[in-house]
Amino acid sequence: MESAPNVLLGELFARSPDLLFIASADGALLHGSGGLREALGPGVEGGTRLADLAHPDDRAALSAAWSSLLQRDEPVSFSVRLRDGGGAYRPLSCSASRSSDRSAVLGSLRPAPAAAAAAPATEDELSTLRLKARILDGLVEHVDPMTIWALDRDGIYVYHEGKSVAKAGLTRGQHVGHSVYDLYAATPEAAADMRRWYDGEVRRGRGEAHGADWDTWLIPLRSEPGGSVDGVLGVSLDVSDSRLVEKELRIQLDQIAAQQKVIRDLSTPIIEVWDGVLTLPMVGTVDSVRTAEVMDSLLAQIVEKRARFAILDLTGVEVVDTRVASHLIQLITAIRLLGADGIVAGIKPTVAQTMVALGLDLTQLNTQRNLRAALNYAIRAMTGAQGASHGAGPAPGKKPAP
Repeated sequence: MESAPNVLLGELFARSPDLLFIASADGALLHGSGGLREALGPGVEGGTRLADLAHPDDRAALSAAWSSLLQRDEPVSFSVRLRDGGGAYRPLSCSASRSSDRSAVLGSLRPAPAAAAAAPATEDELSTLRLKARILDGLVEHVDPMTIWALDRDGIYVYHEGKSVAKAGLTRGQHVGHSVYDLYAATPEAAADMRRWYDGEVRRGRGEAHGADWDTWLIPLRSEPGGSVDGVLGVSLDVSDSRLVEKELRIQLDQIAAQQKVIRDLSTPIIEVWDGVLTLPMVGTVDSVRTAEVMDSLLAQIVEKRARFAILDLTGVEVVDTRVASHLIQLITAIRLLGADGIVAGIKPTVAQTMVALGLDLTQLNTQRNLRAALNYAIRAMTGAQGASHGAGPAPGKKPAP
């Protein structure tokens, strides 16, 4: 049997003209005041869920506010349209809080001032709203790599839906009622960056979370055009697959670049065939890019090995253009500037004709019939230089003059 104070409290509650209710933690209406029954009809008690009375477009926001209420000790206020006994939806403002034993929710309702002053929505406006709702539902239900979420002004999730939610190991709506700062702001720097989302700028960035790579747009939300930012819309695309493809493609490009370098090195090998004699056999097509690379490599080797002679073996080259021929002449000149002698060996008739057609001065160009002749020339030149060096010394048995 109920105690007298509880019975008296129930009678006062039932007779109250205010719109009061007591609900369970899951949103079922347990008791409604007399004013509430008059406003919404007698069917507001007996376990009717508050969400069932809410307008379909308001149910997501109501769910988010209710989840936030269950997480907090202080009262929570929100707006909602509830269906009355005649089937019409009444815009109301709700303030609710947990009971002292946290087993129930105590709430009061009152007409929403802004909604009461506003003109009723036209059929075209309602049609537009329904179309937007269908578009949003279509996106979250069918666009596979996408998650759509929204935060209120305090960083509390009020929406969290999309096909990619399950891929991240979460359930749809799991974040609703939770703070983004508690979930993701592991450092003060991260929290400060999240607070900047409310400065009114549209942002786009990439990051990793829940074992996936995300490409996210952050869009400020305003209750009215030109008003202050009171929320953030997030659209996150799971780009893990494309990142993996991008990474594999980058690896393949690096491998191709390395292979091309090996091919270039093999096609223009610089060989030290004798002490102080370098040979560069060139085979196949010789273009301007390849000639420039040859020049850089050969000049570096001459300096490194202190070479006396550099032989360019063109035996395997059938055709060169006038630009390449000019590069070869410049290469011989550069070799001489480094104190070495450049020898061109194995020139084919077609290559010789191209060089002559340039009109360059070829009188100083040291050419030999083939690589063997060029190597003999270089060895004889070095042997003769060594003999001359020894012959310039003092005669045997004599001391050099003081």
